[in-house]
Amino acid sequence: MKSVVCNAFGPVEQIAVEDQPTPVPGAGMVLINVKAASINFPDALMVEGKYQVKPSLPFVPGMEFAGVVSAVGPGITRVKSGDRVAALSIGAFAEQALAKESSVLPLPDHLDFQTAAATFVTYGTALRALKRCADLKAGETLLVLGAAGGVGTAAIEIGKAMGAKVIAAASSTEKLALCIELGANYTIDYQKEDLRSRCAEITGKAGVDVVLDPVGGSYSEDALRSLAWRGRLIIVGFASGEIPRLPANLALLRERSIVGVYWGDSLPREPQAHEEDSRQLIQWLAGGEIRPVISDRVALSGVGGALRRLLDRHVKGKVLVLPEQS
Repeated sequence: MKSVVCNAFGPVEQIAVEDQPTPVPGAGMVLINVKAASINFPDALMVEGKYQVKPSLPFVPGMEFAGVVSAVGPGITRVKSGDRVAALSIGAFAEQALAKESSVLPLPDHLDFQTAAATFVTYGTALRALKRCADLKAGETLLVLGAAGGVGTAAIEIGKAMGAKVIAAASSTEKLALCIELGANYTIDYQKEDLRSRCAEITGKAGVDVVLDPVGGSYSEDALRSLAWRGRLIIVGFASGEIPRLPANLALLRERSIVGVYWGDSLPREPQAHEEDSRQLIQWLAGGEIRPVISDRVALSGVGGALRRLLDRHVKGKVLVLPEQS
């Protein structure tokens, strides 16, 4: 089978497509024919050796995919050969991939492979961030930084589904047009507008209730200063490449909270919550409340270039990998 292989940590362009033996599922494992995989920011960090998890070299990157079960190992009871599934497991950028049974989600007939592959990491992260970490309430104001990215677009739709007023902040008119299409009530072009001044204008100087921040850098402090009394800054990641140093007195002054989100590590710690959130996402997909933004589709040979575009913040929504096109 063909796979994208990372033989050494370094620039994303150095990954290459190689022929590898088809894996054999052991106990508790499921082998899946990959119909679509999704590129996420941690995939790029993992190739560069900058992610919290460092796989043993060589490895096949990618962690989110959907397809058809082709074989199962001993002890598997939830799925069987021929089942349509989504899965979360490193090794997604390949024609076939292994996953633990616990990380495999059966797909309803109405959910196509590409939509499924583009949903569960970004929307799962955004839902955990807003529901379980921020305790976002209907009627509250949500500010989304990096709003045209994968997590950002998901947060706009989930924020609206939860009844919030959403302010989308992004770096171009084109990106903000997408945010408006997704339901954002207000926009901020932080290349042209001052984030704090615009938040004050929108909220009548009351401040925003929740900030979802997958960007980091200088925008994090501006966002923290824009929070209302008992507002919550939710840290999802650092797409800017800069981890901010936030003055602690800004949290004290208005009893603000700074809360981190580590979606991947939450899965084994809180499996019931993950299952509940996945069911909610499938329900919203069926009802049309959410629809993943897929901006591009690439073959296995295009993964390195797509990862570079993601790191350079030139991607809107999600990029899919379609192994059958390779």
